[in-house]
Amino acid sequence: NVQFNDYPKLAVWNNGYYITYNIFNNGATFAGSKLCAFDRASMLAGLPATQICFQLTNAFGGVLPADLDGPTPPPAGSPEYFVSFGTNSLNIWQFANPNFTAGTAPLTGPVIVPVAAFAAACGGGTCIPQLGTAQTLDSLADRLMYRLAYRNFGDHEALVVNHAITSGASTGVRWYEIRSPGTTPTIFQQGTFAPDTSFRWMGSAAMDSAGNIALGYSVSSTTLNPSVRFTGRAPTDPLGTMGTELSI
Repeated sequence: NVQFNDYPKLAVWNNGYYITYNIFNNGATFAGSKLCAFDRASMLAGLPATQICFQLTNAFGGVLPADLDGPTPPPAGSPEYFVSFGTNSLNIWQFANPNFTAGTAPLTGPVIVPVAAFAAACGGGTCIPQLGTAQTLDSLADRLMYRLAYRNFGDHEALVVNHAITSGASTGVRWYEIRSPGTTPTIFQQGTFAPDTSFRWMGSAAMDSAGNIALGYSVSSTTLNPSVRFTGRAPTDPLGTMGTELSI
């Protein structure tokens, strides 16, 4: 009954450090995601520290913890947020007020938030082509892509995250901006970036203090070596749209 903690994803919050894993019993059987909080205050002081963990069922994998950006912390008493995707939906959990002395904390959720219909790229598996070989690449499309970036703007809170979906005969990056995660989570905007027939996948999104969103990702095709490109949007752009694509 040894648990192998695969695919760790770490996040900073004001009341702890948070991490998620995909757990495999005996290194072989998928058991679901595990959500953990680390005692940040003790760790910063160089003192012995504990963790509090919740094991989800194997119905949930690839869960991401919200990672704080910017100088403004979450509202006082705010829970940490965790997100995964389901069938045409996002699943959102709240992990509130961990008591590391008692080893307790309430975990609530998931709240299921509907999104535009999608099919995971490559069925969640391997189908991304590349130039000069028949060897295809893993889409990692069975999970959301790190990070789940959080920012508190004062008048609202926002989370951005992405994953790869099927788009025509290729794949594109589906991205979301979630607002009001602590009350009634809503999809403020969403879009799929797939401007041509190349395969785009394995993205990462974040927002700056002005509300601009940057989205970086990998791109490949039978005529293109795997490359890194990015796009972005300003808050004044039409909702659900990204701008011109540029290469790194």
